[in-house]
Amino acid sequence: MRHFGKQLVSILGFIGAFGLFGSALADSQTDLAHLHSGQRTAPPIGWTQFCGENPGECRTGQAAIKKVILTETNWRELVNINQRFNRSIIAITDQEQYGLMEYWTYAKTGKGDCEDYVLEKRRELVRRGWPASTLLITVVLDKEGNGHAVLTVVTDRGEFVLDNQTDQILPWSKSELTFIKRQSPVDSNTWVELGRTLGRPDIATAGIR
Repeated sequence: MRHFGKQLVSILGFIGAFGLFGSALADSQTDLAHLHSGQRTAPPIGWTQFCGENPGECRTGQAAIKKVILTETNWRELVNINQRFNRSIIAITDQEQYGLMEYWTYAKTGKGDCEDYVLEKRRELVRRGWPASTLLITVVLDKEGNGHAVLTVVTDRGEFVLDNQTDQILPWSKSELTFIKRQSPVDSNTWVELGRTLGRPDIATAGIR
């Protein structure tokens, strides 16, 4: 029992030290720890375009790993990668950069919009050994109600959001985002509705582009 107590203190210590929410252990045992997927829905037009141009990035077939075991080491990695890309990519709209309303790509020019941040973070985490099935591109409405994309990371402590609008990594239920749809962990080319948000009624999925 004493050993377990020391272990718990250690876990809570690294959670507090790196900006994780203080109730992570409690929330991981509740219904709010994980998002609830609904019916299959159409992928964003930008994802379809991205896969057409980068077919090797959209292949599936490996067995899906349901969640990552969150440790101090990989939490540091998440924090570092989120901050690194948030600070190195200059925010600019697709219209300004490409003359298109929506164009998903890597931030090859050092500039990009929300999807470009997400794609870069996802690619880097996969390169470092994170299972792609736990790194899900997610379409949301931001705090102002605008269409937005974030990366949802599925762990044994719940699901956390990597967002270019903030360096702070939050659990989905504390993010104040409205979750619309995201990739299925089984197949990145299959997208599913997300109809449950904290403090809000179920919402109708919109075709955010």
